[in-house]
Amino acid sequence: MASSDSDTWLYEISSEKKLFSLNLKEVWRYRDLLFLFVKRDITTVYKQTILGPLWYFLQPLFTSVIFTLVFNNLGSISTGSIPSFLFNLAGITAWNYFTACLTGTSDTFRSNANIFGKVYFPRVIMPMSITISNLVKFGIQLLIFILFYFYYIAQGFSISPNLNLLLFPVYIIMMALLGLGLGMTISAMTTKYRDLNVLVGFAVSLLMYISAVPYPLSEAQKKLPAFIAAIVNYNPLSQIIEGFRYMMLNTGSFSWIGFSYTLVISLFVFIFGLIIFNRTEKSFIDTV
Repeated sequence: MASSDSDTWLYEISSEKKLFSLNLKEVWRYRDLLFLFVKRDITTVYKQTILGPLWYFLQPLFTSVIFTLVFNNLGSISTGSIPSFLFNLAGITAWNYFTACLTGTSDTFRSNANIFGKVYFPRVIMPMSITISNLVKFGIQLLIFILFYFYYIAQGFSISPNLNLLLFPVYIIMMALLGLGLGMTISAMTTKYRDLNVLVGFAVSLLMYISAVPYPLSEAQKKLPAFIAAIVNYNPLSQIIEGFRYMMLNTGSFSWIGFSYTLVISLFVFIFGLIIFNRTEKSFIDTV
């Protein structure tokens, strides 16, 4: 049966798209696939491991203990009236979500080349699914933090949140935007420069030490050289870690200028990463 000129396609797949486009309508159309990838990321991350999901609990606890021994006991870094272990656990909980989003999305094109080359779906679904699935891990580690939070309160420590706790969802969004934006940028670059992916783990480790994770910002300003202290202070991740501790433990500092600055940087990094991602997805299969 011959088709008439008035026939129209329900969907049209084209490589022509705007540089900055989340294409939310198409993502919503593929929402079942998004949820499938989220489920896959959650169930397979520790499959065929000895301890399985227990790593969600053990990793932040071990890291907090090490930070407490090295930085607080040996390095004599003061956390004020807040127990050092709880102070470190707060920073690590927030940091882990950012790094999980960054490292998980930084190899999107290479690790999914076989899928991308065989079937069409909005490519941005893949990094989005990683960011969403990591919320589960973040929630588990946040629960651990809350349990120790109440434990120290029961021990007589004066700990309480403040009204900045209302900004908690915004801090999560900023961490997700930074991790997703940087991850998409790195993923696009590694399609041509494969050795860059090797440096991600090393760079993330260095980034942690200039993001005020194992120490308060006040200690950085006191003990670090002026130019390094300035780098730490203007690092948006430092503002997020400090803000997270401030609203949960009521310690450290908070400024609306720093908060606004971090929000703007997070949006910029995400938009830049999405533009690079959209440009790369058109031709990456030829270089991977």
